[in-house]
Parts: sequence; C-alpha cells; structure tokens
Amino acid sequence: MTSYKPVTHVIFDLDGTLLDTEDIFTQIYQSIAERIREGFTWKLRAQCMGRPANEAISCMIHELQLPITVQEFQDIARNDFFDVAEERFLTCKAKPGVEKLVKHLYENKIPLAIATSSKKETYDLKTKNHKELLNLFHHSVLAPNEPEVKRGKPAPDVFLICAGRFDERPAPEKILVFEDSPSGVLAAVAAGMQVVMIPDPRVDAKLCKNATLICYILVITALPEQSPSRVSKTRYNILV
Repeated sequence: MTSYKPVTHVIFDLDGTLLDTEDIFTQIYQSIAERIREGFTWKLRAQCMGRPANEAISCMIHELQLPITVQEFQDIARNDFFDVAEERFLTCKAKPGVEKLVKHLYENKIPLAIATSSKKETYDLKTKNHKELLNLFHHSVLAPNEPEVKRGKPAPDVFLICAGRFDERPAPEKILVFEDSPSGVLAAVAAGMQVVMIPDPRVDAKLCKNATLICYILVITALPEQSPSRVSKTRYNILV
C-alpha cells in the first residue's frame, strides 16, 4: 500500500491538467509534421508533452528527422495556425472535476499555484475566460518568461521556483503536484514532490509509473469528516 505524506500546498500544471488545451497543440504539431513526413504518433506526442515549445518542437524534428529548423517550424505554426489556435484557446474549457477540486482546496486554506511551460502570450489567451478560477491561485510561474527557470520539464526548475514563491516557502515534500504529462511528472518527482498524474488515456502506462497516484478521470465525491491537509485523507476523494 502506498504511503502518502501530508501536504500543505498544491501546484497545478495548466495545459491538459487545469484546461483542456493539450489536443490543440497535438493537432497543430501533427498537421505541420505530416506536411513534410508521416510518422507522427501518439507515443511521440507523449514524449514531447509538458516541455517548453522550443524543446517539444526540437524533439519532434529529431525523432521524425524533419529537414527544417525549430524557427522554421514555429514560423509555419504562427503563419498558418495562429488564428485557429487563438480561437480555440479563447474557448477552451476547464478539465472535468478541476473547478470543484480547486474551489475545495481554496476554501480549506490550501495555497495553490500554477507551474506551466506556456508563454505569456498563449497563457493570457487560454486563461482569459477563466479569471474566476485563476483568482483562486496565489501565483503562476510561466517557465519561458522566467529567467530563473534555466531548464524546462522534465527538469525540476519550474516547480522549485514556483514553490519558492509561496509566502510560507514550504519544503518540497509538503507540496502536491497535479500533472498530465510524463515530463511534468518527472519534473515534480525530481523536485522532491508528490504528484497526481491525470494522463490522457492514450499515454502508455509505462510513462505513468513515476507518479505517486494516477487518476484517469477526476471525479470528486464528498467525505466530510476528514482533513483536507493530507493526500490520503482529503474531504474529497479522487477516484481512479
């Protein structure tokens, strides 16, 4: 039986965890890659998920041996797909169960933060219509816009910087991370934090093995007699 440590603070990833945006990136990347060469698979997408855009694109170019540079790939994305992406970012929905869970943690005085690989430009688009949800978070750390974040996920930098901006400066083991990507899980584990993974069902189970807990669907049910300050004893049960 897994032993869960008590936590005092929670950090959420953004894309694919708080907001349902991950497929937007998948479709754009796949469309660009397949213009040049077939072979874009979900396995490759999972390998790139959670990483900063430059690193994700570099990974795809390397794995598919695409005869273009990262900058050329980004130029295609910006010129041919920005309008579509902008519209979809502005209309993206919160992931199922997220709003209820975040509100519960906030009401029980659990400090919350966001650690994401999104740039400010796209972060602002995605969150524009989710201000009520975002207002429940103490702070957000956007890795590409933070000079202190030297390395993207799966390195732990973004989570460690995010943890350091809580007023209480909690120890890593006191922090619980919610993530959907294998790279994000590795980053949280490398930071010394516990992590709940909410993976896309298409992600290979082998890539989920480092998570403290795996939840394919976030379903929240009330358990009123238990303390919200423990992973293993929350007022809401996270059901797999």
